[in-house]
Amino acid sequence: MGRWEPGARERLVVAAVDLFAEQGYDATTVAQIAERAGVTKSTFFRHFPDKRELLVAGQETLSQLLAEGIAEAPATASPLEAIASGLRRASTALGPMNRELAPRLKAAVAASAELQARDALKSVGLADAMATALAARGVTGATAALASELGVLAFKRGFAKWSESDRDADAAEFLLTALKELRAASADLG
Repeated sequence: MGRWEPGARERLVVAAVDLFAEQGYDATTVAQIAERAGVTKSTFFRHFPDKRELLVAGQETLSQLLAEGIAEAPATASPLEAIASGLRRASTALGPMNRELAPRLKAAVAASAELQARDALKSVGLADAMATALAARGVTGATAALASELGVLAFKRGFAKWSESDRDADAAEFLLTALKELRAASADLG
């Protein structure tokens, strides 16, 4: 096992998702994840406090990119236009590994109540990042909350469609299409 081999974090995520899919979240140990990734248990704990946190690897980066994109939107942008800017920026963090792992991760989350709870907390964190960025633009209260929740829903729906798509397209296209569809659907609410 290479002590300082590059890519350990990514290998740990891939190993964990594979093991969660193969034998279930509860039956998977940190030692098994570390062994499959070709690292030591102590290397695992340098990257993650526990196996639950593997699910949200990259959440901090994603939240930061969403907030930066919202902040960089033109001053005249509506709250949803700012959200679109955030989604566009966040899509830059989505690559082949995300797309490859998505179906296995989805299955692992569906099979574990603990992972479902952690996934819900991830959504709350993303919404909070977007609402905070909107508030910094002067968007307040219910408007910021609703726009950020639509942003999370657009991210989740767009990501799912992107990861299931057989065509080689930029994730931004799927995220922005999902936001557009949700915006249109909200008009039907009356």
